[in-house]
Amino acid sequence: MVSKNVLRKLSNQELEGYLKEGNRFVPEAVQAAFEILEERGRVFNEQEKTAVQQLIQNKKEEEQAKHTEEVEVWKDHVTEDPNAVKLHSRITILVVSVFFGTIPGAILLFLNLIQLKKYPAAILALIYGFLFFMVQKYVLLSNFDPNSISRLSPEIGVIAVGALGLIIIWVVATPKKLPYRQKSYVLPVILCVASAVLIYFYFQEWFSYYPLARTIHLFRQW
Repeated sequence: MVSKNVLRKLSNQELEGYLKEGNRFVPEAVQAAFEILEERGRVFNEQEKTAVQQLIQNKKEEEQAKHTEEVEVWKDHVTEDPNAVKLHSRITILVVSVFFGTIPGAILLFLNLIQLKKYPAAILALIYGFLFFMVQKYVLLSNFDPNSISRLSPEIGVIAVGALGLIIIWVVATPKKLPYRQKSYVLPVILCVASAVLIYFYFQEWFSYYPLARTIHLFRQW
């Protein structure tokens, strides 16, 4: 958000810098500087006005292009191309991590990165998955009352942060806009079943704050 009141504190010479080619100011700031200079009596000829408007338009197009590029980077490029590499998809890793913990999600991401020969990132993903799983219970028990009744769910928030961390590692470590085919769900299902078994037997020790674990715990009480 550009504040005209802030720009009004600048001198005419400083505001003129906003209208020069190659400046780093956002288009809204350029427009505001132009209007303030006009308010102060600066007379622009038609050529100068055209140049300023063209500068503003160019900056808007640059911002749009940058935004589009950022969207493409975060977009999941799943393809049917038979020549594309096979990986466990982002959505699979995200769902597994949210419902069954960061460890199985990290294992899937680890295997992806090993396949892409991103070995340091693969080790980082695995360490992150195990470390976050151990730390998250301490964070929840230390900062939130598990017996409180609230519409807000700190457990879901913390779990979502863990899953998001794995997706960030994916985006940063893999080549941009990498097209890939989705791997079979067999391994994710096996990891989920194994995690469900652990949840069933170690509910109180490690998984009491997982929504799925609470559901399993309710079935155990029947």
